[in-house]
Amino acid sequence: MVKARKLMFISLLAITLAVSQLWIGGTLKQASAESAAKDLIILQNVPEVSTENSGDAFQLKALHVYKEGHFMGVSDGVKWKSSNKNVAAVDQAGNITLMGKPGKTFISVTDGVYKDRIALQIKPDGKKHSNSKPVFKVKIIKEHGKRYDLISRAVKNMSIEEKVGQMLMPDFRTWKGQNVTEMLPEIEKLVKEYHLGGVILFRENVVTTEQTATLVSDYQKAADKFGLLMTIDQEGGIVTRLQSGTDMPGNMALGAARSEEISRKVGKAIGEELASLGINMNFAPVMDVNNNPDNPVIGVRSFGEDPQLVADMGVAYTEGLQSAGVAATAKHFPGHGDTAVDSHLGLPEVPHDKERLKKVELYPFQKGMEAGIDAIMTAHVTFPKIDDTKAISKKTGEKIAVPATLSHKVLTELMREEMGYEGVITTDAMNMNAIAEHFGPVDAAIRAVKAGTDIVLMPVGLQEVAEGLLNAVENGEISEKRIESSVERILILKIKRGIIKEETPQPIDEKIANAREIVGSEEHKQIEKEAAERSVTLVKNERDALPLQLSAEDKIVVVGNTYIADLKNAITKFHANTTVIQTSSFALTEEQKQQIRNASAVIVGSYTFNVSGRSPDSAQMKMVNSIIAESEAPVISVGIRNPYDIMAYPEVDAYIAQYGFRTASFDASAGVVFGQVNPSGKLPVTIPGTDGSILYEFGHGLSY
Repeated sequence: MVKARKLMFISLLAITLAVSQLWIGGTLKQASAESAAKDLIILQNVPEVSTENSGDAFQLKALHVYKEGHFMGVSDGVKWKSSNKNVAAVDQAGNITLMGKPGKTFISVTDGVYKDRIALQIKPDGKKHSNSKPVFKVKIIKEHGKRYDLISRAVKNMSIEEKVGQMLMPDFRTWKGQNVTEMLPEIEKLVKEYHLGGVILFRENVVTTEQTATLVSDYQKAADKFGLLMTIDQEGGIVTRLQSGTDMPGNMALGAARSEEISRKVGKAIGEELASLGINMNFAPVMDVNNNPDNPVIGVRSFGEDPQLVADMGVAYTEGLQSAGVAATAKHFPGHGDTAVDSHLGLPEVPHDKERLKKVELYPFQKGMEAGIDAIMTAHVTFPKIDDTKAISKKTGEKIAVPATLSHKVLTELMREEMGYEGVITTDAMNMNAIAEHFGPVDAAIRAVKAGTDIVLMPVGLQEVAEGLLNAVENGEISEKRIESSVERILILKIKRGIIKEETPQPIDEKIANAREIVGSEEHKQIEKEAAERSVTLVKNERDALPLQLSAEDKIVVVGNTYIADLKNAITKFHANTTVIQTSSFALTEEQKQQIRNASAVIVGSYTFNVSGRSPDSAQMKMVNSIIAESEAPVISVGIRNPYDIMAYPEVDAYIAQYGFRTASFDASAGVVFGQVNPSGKLPVTIPGTDGSILYEFGHGLSY
């Protein structure tokens, strides 16, 4: 018994010591973190942070500033207080709630060692809510002083390796042949080793809502001292990376809808879905003016051929995206619309002089700059009338013009000095052939930075490019001051958009729960549906072909190849007696021809993306014209992607342009076919005839 008591006493003593060690360790850890901190400030006191449009309820954020110059968000162990709770209350997460009374209050925060405050002035703005209560306007009055100059302090304390790292944004689509859908130790090591400023995600990386939120969260955990720019090309339409959520119609569809409100709502919905996943920067919208029907790379990614339309829709989209807290990026400066070469494959040229460029290509970008767009992406396109500088091609050995991405005259003299842009400049992907083949990965990166870019996107060979830039600084080819000006712009963008590492990150299960509610929400699905229905354009309707008025026994035949099952599925929702003929060769069998002859209506889906595809001599277009010639029933064609398809088959009875291959667009076209949707879209481009005449003018569109 005595022995048992002795053993129990020893066990209790061991447990007590262990618990006390845990407590002491935790206390020491917390004390160490606090001692490392040099200050505690409210983010909204930082000069670069906007305090406009705070609304009835908004959140203030506290930052710890560290001796090493970096800063981190802090939520645990701080106390918030309002000096006048009758005017505004604050909870312990920094959330502000207006109490419906005018006046002034100071909101303060402390961690027990450091303290900061900010003033709120609340005044009625003359408007009233629906319940007749007055609407109040909040003016945030910042504190001033050196303690809020986070950017220069951070840059001053960074090593040159850290500075260069902020300017590098690689992709990790795959690793050893496998798609990267979760954080790998090797990638985590690279993020830390090269002090990366950002990473771009692709469709291979973003499969489900839960997986994407987890991957992005793990990237932020791996970040060195500053939050990562987590970017993606979520334009909508044909360039949609997320595999979960809404598939918004693309830019040309929005141009056809002719509604700034819809463009703003689409931008905001895309932004809300990205933000919920932790993706904080979108490489959208495309601000290129698509005034060349032969353009193989822009096409329906553009809002249209009219500079004013592109500017109006692009600015509205930008406002929506940035209102959701996601940085927008106008691309591809100074304009990729009037080209007939794909810069992924070769080096295109835009031959126009500056006066013409200002009226057309540059106009939407200028309006985007004036609207406060966060970033601009450059084009791998030559503009010889702006910069006639030549370089020796590593591919051919010949003298070639220097593309905008590598041009000091374009990026610094034109964009920065003449157009007054102060935001972040990023290159387009540096692995595209227009750059990689002619200039080489390291030389191209050095040229881009010297030209004025802030972010080198998708460098070919992370180690080689990082070392090449460092060597260029060391030997004086690039000044450290030039590097620092880019880092300042990048850090300003991160602070503006709240892209800040957290001392206590939000638990991943909370992030996932929030993302599930937002990604693909019913509200966003309604925006997707509205945008699609407003965009679909009825270009031609002869013989009273549309809307179809058929009995249940009448048979519809849907013919085509690419995305034709999607068109058939949409038609079947309205008319069950529908069959599909899918042909990759575009050669119809006698049996298929007989099916078409026996049909009460034939719906052809054509899909093209280049000049040869829409040629009347192409196999697809020959098939469409043969159907038009042989069918007694009305033949309705749907231009699934490019509105220009009717150039190849102008004799069709009815033609619908839907500008993309997402489900909502097919459903909208089917709704038009059966009269459930009254078409209201207007052509955002001119459709020429094959002889150079005009088939259908910009702005044309029929309705019922």
